[in-house]
Amino acid sequence: MGPTGVGKTKLSIALAKKYNAEIINGDSVQVYKGLNIGTSKVTDLEMEGIKHHLLDILEVDEDYSLYDYQNDARRVIEDIKKRGKNIILVGGTGLYIKSVLYDYNLSKEVNNNQYGDKSTKELYDMLKEMDDSIEIDSHNRRRVIRAINYYKENNHSISLNKNGDKLLYDAIFIGLDTASRDILYERINDRVDVMIKKGLVDEVRSFYDRGIRSRILMSAIGYKELYQYFDGGISYDEAIELIKRNSRRYAKRQYTFFRNQFDIKWFLVDFNNFNETIENVSNYIEKNKDYISRI
Repeated sequence: MGPTGVGKTKLSIALAKKYNAEIINGDSVQVYKGLNIGTSKVTDLEMEGIKHHLLDILEVDEDYSLYDYQNDARRVIEDIKKRGKNIILVGGTGLYIKSVLYDYNLSKEVNNNQYGDKSTKELYDMLKEMDDSIEIDSHNRRRVIRAINYYKENNHSISLNKNGDKLLYDAIFIGLDTASRDILYERINDRVDVMIKKGLVDEVRSFYDRGIRSRILMSAIGYKELYQYFDGGISYDEAIELIKRNSRRYAKRQYTFFRNQFDIKWFLVDFNNFNETIENVSNYIEKNKDYISRI
């Protein structure tokens, strides 16, 4: 685990090759087809032949809840275990990861509350408390309600339906960190610039021009900001700066969740010599082999 842009993908592939493992995606946006550049989704070349699961399993206009992910990931885990291989769950969506590894009972419930007792302003304030980085028309009541229901269904149901914090699988929790937040934020800013050069604007426009305004496109960082630009609400430069700002804020929230919810062994990333980071993590795993079923 770790925030966006810290090297999780590269580490996970190196470990998968070393420990005969397959990788399960733990990112809530990468489950969608076509959202590639904005999520820095691993490419076929980068996979180096390692089997990846729960990538590109949905169209962007399909809904996908925490309940769905929990069921899908646990099914994949059992399949990989039957084939005698190790499992690496990698991603930045901490709630997804926790729902799979811990004993949480979730229910398939669709929240269609229309909040008739609240004003649009009250609803917007409620939404901002859930995600202060979200950019949405505060006067569009329908969209505000839809966003609230989405966040409640996907981000809050775990606290409403849990049966304690029992860990269901033998697991080692590894986190990647940077020496300072300034280094991380600089990497995030540079990463956004690279995304733009790779064609992020065209990627998002391909959905916008087809009139697709699904939940994920209107909430995912890198996509929602460019939709605002295409709508004429902000300038191109403002959209890029918003993507950077929202990515930095998201990284901060990721750290907070990871540190509060998991017993993680953190490793500082040496971006100039990433092989040393891989070696440090591998050495830690070797000392904790008892937690791994097959090495």
